[in-house]
Amino acid sequence: MKRLIPLGIFGVLIVFLVIGLSLKPKEIPSPLIGKMAPTFSLPVLNQENQIFTPSEMLGKVWLLNVWASWCVSCRAEHPLLNELAKMKLVPILGLNYKDQDPAALKWLTELGNPYDLSIVDAKGLVGIDYGVYGVPETFVIDQTGKVAFKHIGPITPDSMQKTLLPLIAKLNQ
Repeated sequence: MKRLIPLGIFGVLIVFLVIGLSLKPKEIPSPLIGKMAPTFSLPVLNQENQIFTPSEMLGKVWLLNVWASWCVSCRAEHPLLNELAKMKLVPILGLNYKDQDPAALKWLTELGNPYDLSIVDAKGLVGIDYGVYGVPETFVIDQTGKVAFKHIGPITPDSMQKTLLPLIAKLNQ
C-alpha cells in the first residue's frame, strides 16, 4: 500500500503536466475584458508638460500598445504597428513601459513612430493596473472606454489580419 502512494502522486503530476502543456499561454483571459479600462494620468513622451488621460479618447476605438526600447519582441512587431498606423483605422497610443526617455525617443526615430502619442509609465504602475505580464501587449479599447480585447506578445501578420483588423472594423461600425 505504501508503495502505491508515490505512484499515485506521480500519476497526479503527469495529469497536471498534460493539462499544462495543452494550455495556450497567449490566450490568458484578461479580467479587464468588458470592463472600463483603468484610468491614469501620465506624461506624454518628450512633452513632459502634456498629460494624457484615457478619458480623452472617449467616443473613439483606440489601441494601447505597451512597448519598451529594450524589448526584442517589440522590435519584431514594430513594422506591423507602422503599417497599421498608415491605414489610419484607429488611433494607436503607446505606453512606454519601464524605459528611459532618451532610449525610447531614439527607438522611435530609428524605427518610425506609429503612435499618435506615447505616454511614459516609468515605474510600471499603469502596466500593473492593466495586468501587463510583459511587453509587448496590446489592448483594444472601445468608444465607451471598455477593454474589448487584450493581445499578449507581439502582434503578428496573422493576428492582425484575423483578430485586430476585424475587431476594429466591428467596433467602428
